[in-house]
Amino acid sequence: MRKLQVRIAKAHKEKALRYLLATSYEAKALAIRKVTSNKGKRTAGVDHMKWDTDAKKIEAICLLKRRGYKAFPLRKVNIAKANGKTRSLGIPTMKDRAVQDISYGFRTYN
Repeated sequence: MRKLQVRIAKAHKEKALRYLLATSYEAKALAIRKVTSNKGKRTAGVDHMKWDTDAKKIEAICLLKRRGYKAFPLRKVNIAKANGKTRSLGIPTMKDRAVQDISYGFRTYN
């Protein structure tokens, strides 16, 4: 899977490779694994869905589709800054995170 992502990064304009990555079962499974294994895995978006069991993860793989997909709005949370003020933080849904990972081949995680 990693080799496929590297090929796509090098030739991102080649439509066939992008389509292959976006529609493959392995890419969807990898995206679900990335989304559910980082430190934001316990944070749900506006839909309040978390993929915390194996059954939910398998169901999520079946639900991931790019065609006709419309992203949910972000859940806004205010977090404290070091100087005592707060800043707004937008939290996407688990599905939005996974679709973004599939679409671009990567997603930045902190």
